[in-house]
Amino acid sequence: MRWNIPGTVLTADTEQTRFIEEKFNAMFLGGGMVLSQVAGVTGLEPYTIQNWVKRGFLTNPVGKRYTLRQLCRIININMLKAALPMEDICGLLQYVNGSLSDESDDLIDDSVLYFLFLRLAVHCRQPGSLPEDDGYLAALLEEYPEPVPGARQRVEKVLRIMLTAWAASQLCRRAENMVSALKAEDSPH
Repeated sequence: MRWNIPGTVLTADTEQTRFIEEKFNAMFLGGGMVLSQVAGVTGLEPYTIQNWVKRGFLTNPVGKRYTLRQLCRIININMLKAALPMEDICGLLQYVNGSLSDESDDLIDDSVLYFLFLRLAVHCRQPGSLPEDDGYLAALLEEYPEPVPGARQRVEKVLRIMLTAWAASQLCRRAENMVSALKAEDSPH
């Protein structure tokens, strides 16, 4: 089954999700991505990305190049903005990563967070079917090296919220498509 990779304009087979991380890593073999490449992957306007940097939502690119970590922060924000206000997104990311413009206090690298989210989203690919007690999320986080006590629980809470927000945006998009189809049926031919 094909899907839009959350937060991007890219598509992939859900069965190949485990390879998405490898593909993303390969995009950074040349030393990072320039703004136009980040915009191309996310579908965001370059000025939006620059605005997020100015507002401190992520660190400044070095030598006009964005890292995988920065790209994944942008993707996470982009994915969540369909369901949550920016203030809540920032609060959510600060819950696991402290100051958004300082990577040294992060409990989890944004790329690790995003790729964990992708695995969780594929596991629960039916919007509205959120796993509360199936153990999958706990199993995903077993290998997470907890930098401070309680970090794993924080990351788990954030992943649940990310999944819920993403599922909500998928349901809204589905409802909008249904309304559009209904309008098309009712329009005179």
